Amino acid sequence: MLCAVYKSSRKADTYLFVKKRDCFEDVPVALMDMFGVPQLVMVFPIAKRESLGMADIHKVRAAMEDKGYYLQIPPPQVNLLAEHKRSLGIKD
Repeated sequence: MLCAVYKSSRKADTYLFVKKRDCFEDVPVALMDMFGVPQLVMVFPIAKRESLGMADIHKVRAAMEDKGYYLQIPPPQVNLLAEHKRSLGIKD
């Protein structure tokens, strides 16, 4: 199975994996509205890959087979000041 990866024009570090290039029929309309205009990053055979940069290859494959797409969003940012205060025992 081929996999086409698109980056979001609205959300930084957000990527959408679909089964074929320019095939968004399985992606919910609300998600596409939030995602913005998809910008193609690459197309590759997902069966031949053993890993991906930021996503778990097994989760991507499973989601693509179940839903027809996979959405990769960036991890939440850590508030370093709050973490430091917590380590010092300071309550907000």
